[in-house]
Amino acid sequence: MFVKTFMRQSYFGRIVYHLSKHRYFSYKEEQPDYVVPEKYLVHTEKASGGSDSLDLEKKNENVISSANSDGSNSDGSNDNAQYIFVDWDGEDDPENPRNWPFLYKLFFTMEVALLTLSVYMGAAIYTPGINEIMEKFQIGTAVAALPLSLFVFGYGIGPMIFSPMSESPTFGRTSIYIVTLFLFAILQIPTALVNNIAGLCILRFLSGFFASPCLATGGASVGDILTLPYFPVGLAMWGVAAVCGPSLGPLIGAAVTHAGGWRWPFWFLLIISSFSTVFLFFLLPESYDKAILYRKASRLSAITGNENIVSEAELKQRRMTKKEMAIDILWRPIEITLMEPVVFLINIYITLIYSIMYLWFEAFPIVFSETYRFTMVESGVAYVSVMIGILCGAMIYIPIIWKHFTTPLKKNENVYPEVFIPSAIIGSLLMPAGIFIFGWSASQKTLWIGPLIGAGVFASGAFIIFQTLFNYLGMSFVRYMASVFASNDLMRSVIAGVFPIFGRSLFLNLSTSKFPVAWGSTILGCISVLMIAIPVLFYLSGPKLRARSKYAGF
Repeated sequence: MFVKTFMRQSYFGRIVYHLSKHRYFSYKEEQPDYVVPEKYLVHTEKASGGSDSLDLEKKNENVISSANSDGSNSDGSNDNAQYIFVDWDGEDDPENPRNWPFLYKLFFTMEVALLTLSVYMGAAIYTPGINEIMEKFQIGTAVAALPLSLFVFGYGIGPMIFSPMSESPTFGRTSIYIVTLFLFAILQIPTALVNNIAGLCILRFLSGFFASPCLATGGASVGDILTLPYFPVGLAMWGVAAVCGPSLGPLIGAAVTHAGGWRWPFWFLLIISSFSTVFLFFLLPESYDKAILYRKASRLSAITGNENIVSEAELKQRRMTKKEMAIDILWRPIEITLMEPVVFLINIYITLIYSIMYLWFEAFPIVFSETYRFTMVESGVAYVSVMIGILCGAMIYIPIIWKHFTTPLKKNENVYPEVFIPSAIIGSLLMPAGIFIFGWSASQKTLWIGPLIGAGVFASGAFIIFQTLFNYLGMSFVRYMASVFASNDLMRSVIAGVFPIFGRSLFLNLSTSKFPVAWGSTILGCISVLMIAIPVLFYLSGPKLRARSKYAGF
């Protein structure tokens, strides 16, 4: 039953369903013993005349009225009265992803995590081979860092297109994931074979562009299957894979570069992304409720012959003008960022965290390869400290959120976005502490364990800040969540993507004979200390700031 349920809603299942003309992977509405609910038949019965016809017409009007109690347009007209809106068959409808059994939800979350990890590690997987690339193409360190920056730019720009597409009932999430993941895998072939730096940069940008859907909407996919009390916990589980990805890349990249040269990280990406494509092609189901209801409406319309059977999302999409769609896709994320202080400040904070993470792809080689004389593989293993820190952050964060968010909501108590802020303050204290430990413990006269501890402490704080501030944004701007997250992704990716270009110069120009990265880390640590004011401000004045917002709503 489990495999059939997931496979029927997968990309493979949809193809087989249509090619077989609904013979295979058919739905309950298409079974011979299925009884169409009365509300979907109101316009298909034929009147026989006289009072019977009048009674039938009144009956139809009553059914339409009850089925569409809010079915009026924004201008006050009642054009929706001609439509019959499709909904779930009761609160326990098994077609609703939020009603899946726990094991189904757990497996689906692991699938989204696998998808995210498969592409996110691609950001920095090639960095252990930078020296070989510099020698091969006769370029400097700044140009050699461009493929990393352009990958990050790509997955910052991609969500501006793919996120709105994934929220269209016509496409849904699964089709976007599978198509873009397939293109990402294919792009690794020319990337591994390219013989000039310009081609490598272009291919890396395109790879980042097609890697972006799961990075921007992976959390939304997890949210599709969870009720509100459990959403932060599920998001944290997915977030572990998302945040560990960039650190896992250099570890794997170091191993395969050492064994086969700078091209092998891209061959590895081809292998892992191809495996994920095939696996998810067969078993990743559609989770977006609006897409599922859209397809159900199409089936019921075909069965009854009634073209007025629609889903609400489908009708809304039909009525949107090109101008309205352009505003939703392109302008609203920018407008919310510029006009909402809460969004702007959180975006700045998360951008700082991203920037430091990508700067460390330049700092780690300076510390472990050049200062402690680690081998390439040993330097890659140093990134495990970041992943351990992330896991420790998750173990701190999840019990706190379960106690202060999940449990009260299960008891039907009121919970407000500020519930996340105390944890954010804890993370904001851990982050600069980790940066200072990393910078000032890295010396030829000290043991290498110090910088690793600093990196782990930073990663714990960064993970907690990510999770708390994302949830704070989501709960504060529920109606415009997609636009808020798209603006955050664009801002953090475009700005943070610039930092690797000058990261090595930042540390080397401020280095001393005893402390190679101390003063560069101090600058970053001091900025992080100033940023502590942001969650403190939200803790003290969050309700007032949200009350003044025209977009916020809880």
